[in-house]
Amino acid sequence: MRYTKAIIFILLMVNGLSFSTINAAHTSGSAAVDFMSNYVWRGQKLSNASVLQPSVGITYEGFDVNLWANYDAGTNEHTETDLTLNYTFSFSKLSFDGGYIYYALDGADDTQEIYLSVGYDTLLNPSLSVYYDFDEGDGAFIVLSIRHSFELKEDLSLDISASASFNANNLAMGTDAGGDEFNDFYNGEISASSTIPVTDSLSISPMIAYSFPLSSDAEDAIEAISDDADSHIFYGGINLSLSF
Repeated sequence: MRYTKAIIFILLMVNGLSFSTINAAHTSGSAAVDFMSNYVWRGQKLSNASVLQPSVGITYEGFDVNLWANYDAGTNEHTETDLTLNYTFSFSKLSFDGGYIYYALDGADDTQEIYLSVGYDTLLNPSLSVYYDFDEGDGAFIVLSIRHSFELKEDLSLDISASASFNANNLAMGTDAGGDEFNDFYNGEISASSTIPVTDSLSISPMIAYSFPLSSDAEDAIEAISDDADSHIFYGGINLSLSF
């Protein structure tokens, strides 16, 4: 976690500048916390106990800055801090997200990614995301996702999503049985969630998910990384989110 303090300092500076020098009508903020049964990232189980994952972000006319952290209840340690810079725009039925992520890690080398996501507003809302790790991973990770919302009643819906991913020589995603980088399908995930409004600015979102490997290469990589050497992972939790 070589640059965690610097990341926090940058975010606080940006946060201060945004609300003091930028028209407040175009600026919004958010704070959230996830209580999860495990920390699962791209099919990798990175904890063996429940985790607490707070985040805070600001948005100005399509630009977002977000700071996210992971606290492991099993070890009572802060294990990761991520800084994300994002820009969102849309054209007709197409939506685009592009940005940068810095992963400050405890017990592993920090790394960095740039990414681009494209979504299309149609049946199942498909999206394609490409992440390129230009640091420790030195490779790409590609995710194809679909999702659909079922309206249960006013202001309440059930959101179902599914995704499939592909690893392109990205060492951050692990290695094959021979210890080499690989090009192969990685993990699939199915999830269900619902957002329950409490007030105009506060909401609660329970979720459950199941992640599983899509190839033998991915199974070897995920089991080597995951805390309990399991590549088939069922997990869930609750998100509390506040907008301001």
